[in-house]
Amino acid sequence: MSPSTHLSSFPSAKRKRHNNDSDYDLEKSSPSPQSAYSSRASSASHAPMLRSPSPSPSPSRGARAHAYAPPPRRPWCQCSPRAGGRIFSLALISTVVLFMLALTRQHYASIRSVETGEMKPPPPPHVWEAFPFLQRYHGGVRALVPREKNVPEYPAREDTKEEVGEEEKEPVKRTIPMDDVPFDPYPGDGPEPCFVDAEKRVRVPAVRAFPGVPKGMPDHIFGSYDIFGLRNDVCFERYGRLGPYGLGYSKKKGGSGSGMDGDREGADKVWEGADYVDYRKVHWADAQRRCEDANRHRLRPSRKGPNHFYQTMAVGGPEDEPPIFKSAEGRGNVTGMGEDGRQTFRASDRAETLLPRTAVVIRTWHDYDYDAEDLFFLRSLVHELALQTGGAYTVHFLIHVKDDNLQIWAEDEVYQRVLNASLPAEFRGMGTLWSERQMSLIYGGLHESHYRDLPVHGAYRSTWQPVTYFARQHPEYDFFWQFEMDMRYTGHWFHLLDRVGSWAKAQPRKGLWERNARFYVPAEHGTWEDFSHMVRVQTEHGTASKGNIYAALAHNPDVPAGVKEEMASAGKPEKPVWGPEPPVNDELDSKDDVRPPGSEKADKGTWGVGEEADLVVFNPLFDPAGTGWLLAEDVTGYNTSQGLPPRRAAINTFGRYSRKLLMRMHGDTVFGRKSMFSEMWPASCALHHGFKAVYAPHPVYIDRVWPTGYLARVFNGGRNGASGGARSSVFTEERQHHFLGTSWYYHAGFAPNVWKRWMGYRVDADGGERYEVEGEGRMCLPAMLVHPVKQVDLVFE
Repeated sequence: MSPSTHLSSFPSAKRKRHNNDSDYDLEKSSPSPQSAYSSRASSASHAPMLRSPSPSPSPSRGARAHAYAPPPRRPWCQCSPRAGGRIFSLALISTVVLFMLALTRQHYASIRSVETGEMKPPPPPHVWEAFPFLQRYHGGVRALVPREKNVPEYPAREDTKEEVGEEEKEPVKRTIPMDDVPFDPYPGDGPEPCFVDAEKRVRVPAVRAFPGVPKGMPDHIFGSYDIFGLRNDVCFERYGRLGPYGLGYSKKKGGSGSGMDGDREGADKVWEGADYVDYRKVHWADAQRRCEDANRHRLRPSRKGPNHFYQTMAVGGPEDEPPIFKSAEGRGNVTGMGEDGRQTFRASDRAETLLPRTAVVIRTWHDYDYDAEDLFFLRSLVHELALQTGGAYTVHFLIHVKDDNLQIWAEDEVYQRVLNASLPAEFRGMGTLWSERQMSLIYGGLHESHYRDLPVHGAYRSTWQPVTYFARQHPEYDFFWQFEMDMRYTGHWFHLLDRVGSWAKAQPRKGLWERNARFYVPAEHGTWEDFSHMVRVQTEHGTASKGNIYAALAHNPDVPAGVKEEMASAGKPEKPVWGPEPPVNDELDSKDDVRPPGSEKADKGTWGVGEEADLVVFNPLFDPAGTGWLLAEDVTGYNTSQGLPPRRAAINTFGRYSRKLLMRMHGDTVFGRKSMFSEMWPASCALHHGFKAVYAPHPVYIDRVWPTGYLARVFNGGRNGASGGARSSVFTEERQHHFLGTSWYYHAGFAPNVWKRWMGYRVDADGGERYEVEGEGRMCLPAMLVHPVKQVDLVFE
């Protein structure tokens, strides 16, 4: 047998070379450990056999069967079909289970998102967003025309639309067609002149205005100039308005260093015949005091306020003070200080022929960051209201110390340090500090409801607590104008405040609260007399306005009882407010209430004429009941078992408040433990006690081409044509977006944009220096209240 033939007869040995794992199987299958074909045989044991010349006997059938071992095991990745099926089934089941778990998780997540409103689809665009923008607000001084010849871009009459289009094609003039002139709104019998410095050499120049308006300038959509006697035949550009207060000249000369570039044609006229005011050397508190002293003969005497016994810990009490200080009448006789340092007194009081004193209270806080643009605003207030009136107005800063842990009430040094750090250097000496902890002491006992998670003594819910206490400590003032730091006026401050105050004094009481509740839209309502007549008809007969559509639901059992009452009365005649409207089943001090001389029907429109208004505001005094206004139910200390008390509210706290009203608010808070949200409290207190409250419909502008009829329906969409009293009110939270395009509202978007453009800056890739130089020049706007304006970043040289 050849070697190859012999080797082929040993398949187990051959397989052993390829698969050592078969040793165990072959060993088990051999019938005898001495078998010649055992796998235990070594290669040495086979060598003699290979060399043996004699043939080997043929193996038996059993030996041949045992010589072929089972096939080797496959690697792990080469599973049998049955094992592969099991793995596939496991994977499939796992996938299905994970898919079901994911679906369950998404199901509960979608439920939560629906409940929280996270997955709410974006609302469709508001109707007014489709209206085109107005363009002629940005008209410049090179396009001035007399007011009577101006064809307003809006609201445009049908017979003038083509004319406007033709005028817009005229080439732009390269020079200003008319000169600006000083704007002087003060009466002829003016006060003794007041100077900025003690040497009486530095005076701030007058504000200047251009006669006329830029061609196509839109008219206001709300309010009026004419009813107040405000001038609308002039416009103001930034240098004539703010140049006297530091705009347009270098810091080296005491200015702001801003407004040095761009369109400056005629900008320096404001300084003709006068030197630049170096505001680094100005101290306004001293200037105010000198001005008051120079005009003391024209003003009602200053009265001493009561001592702070809780703070000074003085010996004795208020009863131990000299009799002259125990009453406002006695304190009114104080004329000044004698040579020995004691108070001197008048022999006879001529208060009825003297001017009342008015405080201008600017509310701010201790870490407010004043920028250069803020200083323009503040300087204009002091100069135009305090100095140029001869001290009839006095500007104060009421400063909120937000950190209650600052020991301002324990150490004079701490108080002075915080006070100095709270104001720019030129305004130091004009501020008064207050804190919420102080208010919780003075007005203790108020129920703490934590409405909207805010404290009842906090600055947001109780803005008026520091104001009423300030008025309590300053009896020398008859009226208090409250200002906020984010409001601006393109016109002259005295002109506005004086004219509005005089108009409010002339308003009759009859129908006053009803007129207060509506926006005046001249393009729809006509003259003020027409508007007043319309309001009377709406009140006496009711209307079919959309604000009354809920009346059909008055019998629905799912509607709350309070809402049913509102629905049942909707569309029906209203009872006009006539005299005090006190809350039901509640206790109020009514000794100061003002009651009408007769019935409302018998009055001929004479009651209230010539009576100073206790409250003057610049937004409608709307009824928050049923409106959905978020803060309508922030009422503290009232008996609400039969519903909430009668309320009125005005958005924004800018306005004029009489001493009588503030002292009544003080008394109701101290003794009655009553209060309301800041924008409801003064108006509601006036309503409860019969005080005279007036909404002054000042001119408000809008940035788009609204159909005027639609606009009037939206803004007077409440009950019976009023702005409030129903869920369709424009003051409802989801409907306040309609104010975004106006020039006067707490979140108006048009207001800061138009102010920054007027200042010469680029807004939304439009306007700016090149636009003015190559176009019609810098903007010129009529007198316009603007709110809010925050953080105007000026460009400095």
